[in-house]
Amino acid sequence: MDFKLTVLGTASAKPVTGRFQSAQVLSVRGRSFLIDCGEGVQTRLEDCHISHASIESIFISHIHGDHLFGLFGLLSTMGMLARPKPLCIYAPASFGPLLRFFLSYYGEGIAFEIRHVPLTMKAPETVYETKSLEVKAFPLNHGIETFGFLFREKEPQFNVRKWKIEEYSLSLAEIGAVKKGEDVVRQLPDGSSKRIPFEELGYKPFVPRSYAYCSDTAPFPELSSWVKGVDLLYHEATYTAEYESTALARHHSTTIQAASCARDAGAGRLVIGHYSSRFKDISLLQEECRSVFQETYAADDGDVFSVPLVKLD
Repeated sequence: MDFKLTVLGTASAKPVTGRFQSAQVLSVRGRSFLIDCGEGVQTRLEDCHISHASIESIFISHIHGDHLFGLFGLLSTMGMLARPKPLCIYAPASFGPLLRFFLSYYGEGIAFEIRHVPLTMKAPETVYETKSLEVKAFPLNHGIETFGFLFREKEPQFNVRKWKIEEYSLSLAEIGAVKKGEDVVRQLPDGSSKRIPFEELGYKPFVPRSYAYCSDTAPFPELSSWVKGVDLLYHEATYTAEYESTALARHHSTTIQAASCARDAGAGRLVIGHYSSRFKDISLLQEECRSVFQETYAADDGDVFSVPLVKLD
């Protein structure tokens, strides 16, 4: 059961040699989600051996070009290659006019349905849900409508220890109770009852995994609580600490601010990106983050970060 992040691009607004603009693919249990779609995304998908046909849904944080300009070419290619199923795009309400404009000129060759799901929330809200996965969107602080995303596996159904089924001759109803996390209570012939505790019979099969995407944003107090306990956190770190005033003016974050968010959230690991073009050596950004949060990794284009499955029995 995979839970893997592929970073397609780590540059910010200005294109630079060797770095593409913001785009990522998160693969969860065989489902692939494209998060942001900067220029060159089709090339990056090819480079990383990710089929555009595998993309189930697209999540767009905001409509600045470095997060969006690759989308319409990708949609055209999907249409040319006859994508058979609808595509949901979760994006700010301000994306709607841009999509309508694109379709008015280039939509004739796109036979599949494109569904824009507008994001307007003021606090985290569930926007996507399956039996095993939930995605919440939440507002960021970037001067225009901008949203982050939290992907989290749902709590699994409890498993029943197979040898206990035979030992206690558990009925189907009793097995069902254990899968709900309940004790088994049996009525005895003498009118008394016997309780078999859940802890003896059942167990949680694995720990749910999670990923949060926070780009672009300046710091704000609620963010760390909204991504509390996340296994893998991507947070933009456009600038080093010495450029804090520039970051503030442009509604971006510094290394120290990104690392502080990860620390306060109790994140497992922090991945940074969206680097200003002035930084040729990103090891400096990583070092600054690690002074606050040791488990920080400065991403390069093409890097892959996996969250391992932790089984509990």
